[in-house]
Amino acid sequence: MLRVLVIGVGSIGERHLRCFRNTGRVELAFCEPNADRRQQVRDRYGVARAFADLDEALIDRWDAAVVCTPAHFHVPQAIRLAERGTHLLIEKPLATTLDGIDRLRETVERERCVAAVAYVLRTHPLVQSVREALISDRFGSPLQIVVNAGQHFPTYRPAYREIYYTRRETGGGAIQDAMTHLLNLGEFLVGPVDRLLADAAHLALPGVEVEDTVHVLTRHGPVMGCYALNQFQAPNETSVTLVCQRGTVRIEFHQNRWQWMREPGSEWQEGMTTALERDQLFEIQAHRFLDAIELGRIPDCTLEQGLQTLRVNLGILAESDPPGWTNVRNRNCGET
Repeated sequence: MLRVLVIGVGSIGERHLRCFRNTGRVELAFCEPNADRRQQVRDRYGVARAFADLDEALIDRWDAAVVCTPAHFHVPQAIRLAERGTHLLIEKPLATTLDGIDRLRETVERERCVAAVAYVLRTHPLVQSVREALISDRFGSPLQIVVNAGQHFPTYRPAYREIYYTRRETGGGAIQDAMTHLLNLGEFLVGPVDRLLADAAHLALPGVEVEDTVHVLTRHGPVMGCYALNQFQAPNETSVTLVCQRGTVRIEFHQNRWQWMREPGSEWQEGMTTALERDQLFEIQAHRFLDAIELGRIPDCTLEQGLQTLRVNLGILAESDPPGWTNVRNRNCGET
């Protein structure tokens, strides 16, 4: 069995711990500085070894590590682990700045580490099925991608006012917390973003000042993109529409399906339906990461692909603060 260290067992770290345990393929330990939380998680999952900090954990050697701390800690911690030859699954986003990225890349390459970024939507069976259809040219080349998403964040993350989410510097706000998933998904389906326009604002989420609403226009090479997200609406819905040369494809995660249509006025045709519990998706991700280590498979989201989405995150943050609006109300009728 591979020896896997989970670093940080907040909400996402505990999920990774549980889902890696459920693979039956690993021997687990974890780091957690909060003593009460450390004991609680240790008791809940029967983990034999729990450490107060990374220094203590690194007395031993680990085959792999899952980095689940706030995003501004990811790169320094990943470098320390990679220097010891430890394979890495790093939670999204990869970081909040580009500081230290080159050193991480060099270390991963020198030590021949598997390094993946945990953009879990890439592993979703619906996404995998649609990507296979696109690669096979079933619907022709994509021309446009439109992504709409929203949920009532306090319902799903009731402690959001007490964690990293409250500050952009620690990976908080809707851009780095949720929109980054959607943009990475778009890049997986239609290629990397090379240009963008963005707007973001705090409109409704109580108790924080970071943005809770984001609109982004993108160009993925020739493909035009449009992404909209809020974190306060009642319905928990995410849809991805791909308009291609010979048909339109739509993923509806909240309906557990993807569909397609070729002829105007025709009915939607079922491409695939699947219902997953949230843990099942993370278990798939854990298995695929372990397969990358043991079988030499390419990770679902490589370090370079995670870095590409980090650049997009930083571009949105810069572009939306403040947005470059054109004032139409005060334009004279004779202006061109």
